[in-house]
Amino acid sequence: MTEATRPVTDQITHAVTDQVAYLTLNRPEALNALAPAQRDRLIDLLGEASADPGIRAVVLTGTGRGFCAGADLRGGAATAGERLPGDVARTLRRGAQRLIAAVLDCEKPVIAAVNGTAAGLGAHLALACDLVLAAESARFIEVFVRRGLVPDGGGAYLLPRLVGLQRAKELMFFGDAVSATDAERLGLINRVVPDGELEKTAREWATRLATGPTRALALTKQLVNASLDSDRATAFAAEAAAQEINMTTEDAQEGVRSFVERRTPDYKGR
Repeated sequence: MTEATRPVTDQITHAVTDQVAYLTLNRPEALNALAPAQRDRLIDLLGEASADPGIRAVVLTGTGRGFCAGADLRGGAATAGERLPGDVARTLRRGAQRLIAAVLDCEKPVIAAVNGTAAGLGAHLALACDLVLAAESARFIEVFVRRGLVPDGGGAYLLPRLVGLQRAKELMFFGDAVSATDAERLGLINRVVPDGELEKTAREWATRLATGPTRALALTKQLVNASLDSDRATAFAAEAAAQEINMTTEDAQEGVRSFVERRTPDYKGR
């Protein structure tokens, strides 16, 4: 079976273990570049993880030397003369932006385990995740400027919030490869681990999250993601509403009981 005829379920694999969904980009021959079918499959799987109470954390990773080389541009995109006004913007909204939104809006914590090169949309896919682990051999590349392109996939939204305006411009203006060690120093990612320990560390982190108060984590994610776009009054109102909602959950009640009873809480994700 050729790469072109492999089913999309082979190219984005999905497994659930101990309430953790493992989503693996599996096109190593293309450095896991995302064609529309794989991108849409990933969006669907993230949506399913949000809705499934049996899934309480998500790990996103890749096979081979690349985490994700970005969008697969080999699909015969229309030339400038064939495009109509609005075509590019529409494609972007339905494609790269929808993928990044699916990560940001997923109601379960999402960990990126970056196993190799993360370039362009692939870098933004990793950086949109709630926590980012990177193997020592991983690299992050804002490749758009090298192709004469404007960053897409939410890059101009994500990067300034992670590293500030000047650093974001430096990364985007030059398009230099950033090592995992430098990415950690800049605040782009959470932690660098030896290549052989990436899978183990991601599994440990995901297992901890999967035994936590799932609804409280979802509400916390919403509050934090919205915080930099909110004024104080809006942020405080959202915090109060989230607290009100969360106190109706079984896990919040279990958390209070376990504190009073001086024992470790047993959260069910409900």
